[in-house]
Amino acid sequence: MMFPDDSLQSIIQPSDWWIKNESKKLCRGALVFVFAPHVDQIPYTFEPVGRSVPTEHTSATVMVSPLKIGQPLNKTNLPVAAMTTFEGEVWAAYRAKKRPSLVFSSESIPVHKALTRGKPNHATSPTFLAAPYYGIDQNGKRAGYNPEFVERVRHCEYPQFHWDKLPMSGNKESLLRLDHLQPFGVHHDSYAVSDYMLSADAMDILDDLLRWLIWGGVSAESMILAYRELIESNFDS
Repeated sequence: MMFPDDSLQSIIQPSDWWIKNESKKLCRGALVFVFAPHVDQIPYTFEPVGRSVPTEHTSATVMVSPLKIGQPLNKTNLPVAAMTTFEGEVWAAYRAKKRPSLVFSSESIPVHKALTRGKPNHATSPTFLAAPYYGIDQNGKRAGYNPEFVERVRHCEYPQFHWDKLPMSGNKESLLRLDHLQPFGVHHDSYAVSDYMLSADAMDILDDLLRWLIWGGVSAESMILAYRELIESNFDS
């Protein structure tokens, strides 16, 4: 794949940015597909409020309403077999979309079963961390992004965004949202591994971006600093 001169990818050329994931397994740097929620939106909650058949416990009529952090959590008095909750829990739903995502940490170390016996699985179940990509292209189905904003992202002005071209059909350009880094379950139905992954050099640069986002800066040896100097002297107005 060819990348423009004013992109982070150009600083490691002729080395590859994307390479084949020969193992076809979940690993750091892998490009995977997951259902990523729209985390910037208020989720909805579902509360059982009635039954069409009074003696039927497997289905119910539910009330859908926004789930706000300040609202009281009332325990429902209508038991429904498929909607069991425990103290302090509610049912929540987010809009989500199947998105290509970049894996930053592969499956976490499983906890020994003897230490979790009799405890709920969700308390210690393994996960992996991934950040989703969003398509840049504007069309009738997608709002896309402002071209001037995309250029600023490509010039590495915002640590939470990264401009890229994914090695697959579909969007010509994409933005990685590092500030949407989140856990996903390792069940085989929760994700799908693509044929590609970032090279070691490319992953080093993404690690620097993440370090910049979390800690507010990068090391003096970071290639991002050299890239920004190049951009400021040749591209920025």
